Amino acid sequence: MSDIAFPRLSPSVLADDGDALTFCSTCAFSQACLSQGMDKSSLQDLHMLVEHVGPLHAGEHVFRVGDPFEAIAAVRAGTVKTYVVDRDGREHVLGFHFPGEVIGLDAIDGDTYPCNAVALDTVMLCRFSFPKISVLAARLPGLQQHLFRLLSRSIGRAALLAGDFSADERMAAFLIGMSERLAARGFSPNRFALTMPRTDIANYLRLAPETVSRVLKRFQEDGLLQVDRRELELVDRGRLEALAAPVLRH
Repeated sequence: MSDIAFPRLSPSVLADDGDALTFCSTCAFSQACLSQGMDKSSLQDLHMLVEHVGPLHAGEHVFRVGDPFEAIAAVRAGTVKTYVVDRDGREHVLGFHFPGEVIGLDAIDGDTYPCNAVALDTVMLCRFSFPKISVLAARLPGLQQHLFRLLSRSIGRAALLAGDFSADERMAAFLIGMSERLAARGFSPNRFALTMPRTDIANYLRLAPETVSRVLKRFQEDGLLQVDRRELELVDRGRLEALAAPVLRH
């Protein structure tokens, strides 16, 4: 594969294109707030507390199971993995979260976080006090609806791979889903880095690690994509989307 330059193509890159009035392009709440005619100064007038957190380095936890639920966090840069550990000590990956996406939404129903969240690389976060954002959402219907959409999206992703799908279908759906999520925040849809190890991808897809490696190798041999370590390029997106269709329609 030819050398690929990755300016703003990788989720490890920090978006910092906002200013005193406008939001960064990866801000998880910018669309909802702008639709209400709100800019940063307006949010400050409402005493909305936004805390910048980080950098967190690979292996550092954002929160752990049982920690008191006080805030949700939007990823500004990097990749966060959520997971649980069962009674036998086995890890189960629940998802991967990229810039512009929110973690902690599944704790809204309780007083503690129900899973662990760990940085896979260098991660920057915007931390939102949940009591304060709840008050703000009650005053801004658009923001409240956006929170509901984020929660619905999170539930949908959790159920995405629950069906009886082949390894090829699962992998294709994972790659197309990742591509679409990154593209929605201004990153390249066809060239990006797999910031998570293949063992984590396998765990998430409920496949054996060797199966993930075998499928990626076959996809490359068939001209669907090119892989260079963790850097990946979707070469034949149409065929990948066709493979992914049974899962994404599920």
